[in-house]
Formats: sequence, C-alpha cells, structure tokens
Amino acid sequence: MPRYFVTLAYRGTPYHGWQIQPGVITVQEELEKAFSTILRTPVAVTGAGRTDTGVNARQMIAHVDLPEAPASAEKLVRALNSLLGPDIAVYSLREVRPDAHARFDATSRTYHYYAADVKTPFLYPLSWKAPAGLDYEAMNRAARLLLHTEDFTSFAKLHSDARTNICHVSRAEWLPVADGSGHVFVITADRFLRNMVRAVVGTLVDVGRHKLTVDDFQAIIDRRDRCAAGTSMPPQALFLWDVTYPEDIYI
Repeated sequence: MPRYFVTLAYRGTPYHGWQIQPGVITVQEELEKAFSTILRTPVAVTGAGRTDTGVNARQMIAHVDLPEAPASAEKLVRALNSLLGPDIAVYSLREVRPDAHARFDATSRTYHYYAADVKTPFLYPLSWKAPAGLDYEAMNRAARLLLHTEDFTSFAKLHSDARTNICHVSRAEWLPVADGSGHVFVITADRFLRNMVRAVVGTLVDVGRHKLTVDDFQAIIDRRDRCAAGTSMPPQALFLWDVTYPEDIYI
C-alpha cells in the first residue's frame, strides 16, 4: 500500500484536539471519515503530533496508507476538502517511503503563540490580549535559557504518558508582528511535551509582568516541578506552525 504525507491546516476551537477520543469531535476523526468515505474502505491517519483542545495548526503533517495510488492527488485533495468542514483544509498529498512516519521521522516542530498588544475585533479569536506594559525584553532574556535546557518537566502536563521529558529547543524568542498589533512567541524543538508551549508562555508572561525575574525562571526550570511554573495560556492563540523532515523521505 503506498504511503502519503498529508499536509493540512485547521482551526482548533471546534475540536477536542487532534487525537481521536470517545464522545467528542477531533481533527483526526474528521480526516479519517473523509478518507474512508471517498475510498469506501477504512483508512487510518497518523499525525505528526497531538495538538490539544482548541489549538490551531497552520501546518500539520499526517501519514496515510491508501489502497492504491490515486489517479490524481489533486482530485483527491479536492474531494477531501468538499467533505471536511470549513475549519479543516487539506493542502497536498505527497508520496513517501513505505516506512516513513509522520511523528517519528520529524526532525523539528515549530509553534507560534500570538499576543495582541492592542484591542482589535479581528485578531481576538486567534490571539491572546496582552496586558499593557508587558516587558518583552525580559521575556526574551528568560526565553534564551530554554536553549540550554534539556529537562522540561516544569512545563509538562502532569500525569501524561510521555516516556521522557527531555527536549532540545533550538529557537525561542518573542518577535514583533509586522503590522504592529502585537508579538509572537516562536519556539522550535525536536519534540514537545503535552501543554509544554502554553506553560512556557504562561511562565514567560509572569516574567514580562515582573512577577518573576529571569533568575526565578531558571530556578523554575531547575525545580522540575510543574506546580512551580506559571499558568497554562489560552489555546486559541497557539499554532503548530511547521514540521520538517529529511528530504530523502519523499518519493
């Protein structure tokens, strides 16, 4: 059975996250239903990660094994989009090696978290309204500490099924949004723990509010205790932005 990587995007608010769960609507379930309806056979979809309830994806990658190669990948994409609701969009299907895995073969993942510095009726559904006077310079000084951190237990969801809390962050910084409406936190790592980005952002915001110092932020990392870190931020402002793979994975 040929294997394909599916590139898609979704708005997270209508869904209880990516992963199929009993009794609730998820993105994975909706995508599997669309594939199965079109191909008239059960089709399983495996994602690059598990976004939480309400979290968005600008780019999610999933792999799928099809009964046979489609006559036209573009037509299959159009058929999928005709069945999926307005909050999910499939962009492409690309054939990959039969052993390629959307989750385990990813070399990096990038998330964006959007903070609006001004009140706007257009951005609030997909951003968090930041308080006036947030100190982004202090937040960036604290964020740089993440580049030298391996154990992210302080920012991991309690009682999760993660086998290890070790992650390697290669980028973590707050940047101004081009139109001047706010800032975006950009973080790239080889892997992320459940709720990790929202917990990191919540703790950085405490630094920006001067409730914590940069040294306090380091102490929270060192404690390896989720209860020591800040509150988890609202999900609607978080986007899975990019997932990368080695080029030789594609056919």
